[in-house]
Amino acid sequence: MSRRGGGGRRPDSCSDQPAQAPAPSFQRGGGEAAGPPGRGHQGQRGGTGGGSHSGSGAAPSSSHAASTSTAQAPSSPSVSASAPSSSSVSTLVDETEQKLTLAAPAAATLPPSSSQAMRLPVRPGLGTVGRKCVVRANHFMVQLAERDIHHYDVSITPEVTSKKINRQIISQLINLYRLTHLGERMPAYDGMKSIYTAGPLPFESKEFIITLPDSDPRPSSSTRPRERQFRVVIRLASKPDLYTLQQFLLRRHFEAPYEVIQVLDVVLRAAPSEKHTVVGRSFFSTDLGPMGQLGDGVEYWRGYFQSLRPTQMGLSLNIDVSACSFYEPILVTEFVQKYCRDLSHPLSDEVRLKVEEALKGIKVVLTHVEYNRSYKITGISSQPMSQLMFIDDNGTRMSVIQYFLEKSNIALQFTSLPAVLAGSEARPIYLPMELSRIVAGQRYTKRFNERQVTALLRATCQRPREREENIRMMTRANAYNDDTLVNREFGIQVADVLTLVDARILPAPMLKYHESGREASVNPGFGQWNMINKKMFNGGRVEVWTCVNFSTDLDPDVPFQFCQGLVDVCNSKGMVFNPRPVIPISSSNPNQIEKALVDVHNRTTQQGKQLQLLIIILPDDKGSYGRIKRVCETELGIVSQCCQPKQASKLSMQYFENVALKINVKVGGRNTVLVDAVQKRIPLVTDRPTIIFGADVTHPQRGEDSSPSIAAVVASMDWPEVTKYRGLVSAQARHEEIIQDLYKSIQDPQRGLVHGGMIRELLIAFNRSTNRKPESIIFYRDGVSEGQFSQVLLHEMNAIRLACASLEEGYAPPVTFVVVQKRHHTRLFPADHNRRDLTDRSGNILPGTVFDTHICHPTEFDFYLNSHAGIQGTSRPTHYHVLYDENRFSADDFQVLTNNLFPPAYYAHLAAFRARYYIEDETSAGGSTGGSRSTADRNLAIRPLPVIKDNVKDVMFYC
Repeated sequence: MSRRGGGGRRPDSCSDQPAQAPAPSFQRGGGEAAGPPGRGHQGQRGGTGGGSHSGSGAAPSSSHAASTSTAQAPSSPSVSASAPSSSSVSTLVDETEQKLTLAAPAAATLPPSSSQAMRLPVRPGLGTVGRKCVVRANHFMVQLAERDIHHYDVSITPEVTSKKINRQIISQLINLYRLTHLGERMPAYDGMKSIYTAGPLPFESKEFIITLPDSDPRPSSSTRPRERQFRVVIRLASKPDLYTLQQFLLRRHFEAPYEVIQVLDVVLRAAPSEKHTVVGRSFFSTDLGPMGQLGDGVEYWRGYFQSLRPTQMGLSLNIDVSACSFYEPILVTEFVQKYCRDLSHPLSDEVRLKVEEALKGIKVVLTHVEYNRSYKITGISSQPMSQLMFIDDNGTRMSVIQYFLEKSNIALQFTSLPAVLAGSEARPIYLPMELSRIVAGQRYTKRFNERQVTALLRATCQRPREREENIRMMTRANAYNDDTLVNREFGIQVADVLTLVDARILPAPMLKYHESGREASVNPGFGQWNMINKKMFNGGRVEVWTCVNFSTDLDPDVPFQFCQGLVDVCNSKGMVFNPRPVIPISSSNPNQIEKALVDVHNRTTQQGKQLQLLIIILPDDKGSYGRIKRVCETELGIVSQCCQPKQASKLSMQYFENVALKINVKVGGRNTVLVDAVQKRIPLVTDRPTIIFGADVTHPQRGEDSSPSIAAVVASMDWPEVTKYRGLVSAQARHEEIIQDLYKSIQDPQRGLVHGGMIRELLIAFNRSTNRKPESIIFYRDGVSEGQFSQVLLHEMNAIRLACASLEEGYAPPVTFVVVQKRHHTRLFPADHNRRDLTDRSGNILPGTVFDTHICHPTEFDFYLNSHAGIQGTSRPTHYHVLYDENRFSADDFQVLTNNLFPPAYYAHLAAFRARYYIEDETSAGGSTGGSRSTADRNLAIRPLPVIKDNVKDVMFYC
């Protein structure tokens, strides 16, 4: 069974295309076909593009804790075209910036609020294609009353970094002075530097002195609890105007008044911020649903996400259920027991280092004292408690065991365990593990192991009906309209029903297979189809192959039976697959994976054969896939197909077909193409040579402190079919979202200005592959948040322009730049869960469901599209936001194109994810690629990663 975007059709490895004939020069034919530079600058439909828009403190008292005083690709092919000089580069950048910041054209009637404001394209009308339907979205409409909002700056001295303490201070201030100095106003506080009121306070600036009980008391001669005193200064800062928000929502004002929206967001978040643990825009608590164990001392809490957004219908409160991981509030000894069952013996060095890494940064409290001071763990001692000595405040040398026996009358039991370290290096604090309890509510921010990932997914996976009901329950429990601050003070009312949205179900794309099959074309139903009665559009050829099995649980005959069945299916589906392996199928020790792979490579090389495909049955234990891919693709240059032993043992025809589809694309075949593409019926794509890019940046997972971010760009290599994609990857600075290597140039002493970069490389590759130069560019950019739109658009559009101009003077094909967002919290549900004609087998909305109304942006060109069938849980629609459109797409044309395309942005994500396997053992992002290339070529290297073998130097994806 194949799925749009599903596992049966996604390649998990990559290979190069066969060598192409020399490409025609970009200079041949000039740049006229693409139109003059700056096309779309004036009078373009939809407007010009553009971006919019606590430590532990001092050592504990001597009576409670022991304290002592004492993270390359080949160089760019050369071209003979006239390229821009260094002086013209600056001019081109200035021109691009000017286009992105120009006021809207006359066709877009919205006046700019600022002459320098960056502008995004206005929506070119609403889509009409498709069968109409209604879906439900987890957005709750918000109504506002007239209020005179005031914004006040808050200064707290001494400065407090904890929002929780800040809220306690301001809460105390409000309780003491609301009826007097605050003029009976109830302020909304953001936990940091701002207070908002629904009307003026009776002053413009005022100072208050607030005292709080000390949460970190020290024993003293007095029995009175110690107090902390804070100086709070409140000063008038601004008067956000609700009128500007109303005008924006009525589409009479261009820029969204985010200051006003933030005020209302703070008001709606005030109460839950007091009651729950805040993580970003989400709230979590043990009171918000059942907890669960993830293993290794980690648990998950239920919660919800909340965000206020401007939409076509007005303000909307987006609410979604969520879950987050936290440390279990258990004794440290119980935590250590997750790593070492026997606590009666000293920890081995290996276990001790694992425990220390797991405990670092966690806050603990002592269980044998009354006050609630917390300590931040900095490490654990190298010696067991029984050997730890220190000098107390009186200068007496004593053991930690003796100290706790004399001072607290506690006989420590786990004396063979190390002590927990807190404090500083100069003045370390020794805390017994058995007396230290992990503070509740600490978010677990380290990398999950596979068991934890599986447990969390299993616990949080909810079918659409269940998720919708949980969202309803969470919203009712929040009772926004009963909140005094929200409803009475600020006049905000939140609807208690999910929003109904008018949507459409786009027709599925007709797929073409080989004419020799019983079914030469297919119209997919419910987003999925199979290979029954079909043959691959282009079958690949495999002459030299073998298989190695790393599973110890399989019957010895299974690898042979599996390969025989797989070869038979590949041949029956249109491939030419040699039934005999080049060397015998073998089984190897799963603990010696690298040695076995090198041995297979050497044995085939000795026979003078180049291995085209290595089939690998994975070990029974998980975790080796990344290492196998890294060795095969970066060290040996082997194209591999990995298979799970559990699936291989079933000898299932469906599994054989899915694996055959993956193998075919890896060896250069094509499984299927779009009928509309072959017949050139895709507007603005098949009527002129068009290259489609997908780009993404993946950042290191939590716990990967030394890994770089990985940028990947893929591009279509065939036209008009648009089914083959080739990709390049590049390492860049950690958490850098802008792709740095789209275009690069350096001044070489011998060669002058040398051009490079991923866009340029892929444009040249398209030219070689199709014998045409792109006359149009569509750029799908994944993973950009709204706050980064302007920055990413400006930088990356500049790079695209410079890359094109470096190939040929005046070469500036029109560009459509669209952001693809999956990390959002909008969920769509069938209006009627019992309507089989409106749901797929998983209960989700149908694939092809699209809408650009109701909860979409009031004025800009965006839409939500659910292009694939749900597998488990609730489907997440993809949000597309067009930031720049020189191709002047209509809403229907672009929505249908996006639904019909095989996802280039997803391929970019896969490419970047694969590259992370390549650098698994590399701590530096500047690995050498060797060779005798010039300084200029080395500095322009696309991929500063480990050595990539010649025949796997790029990432290839096919449909």
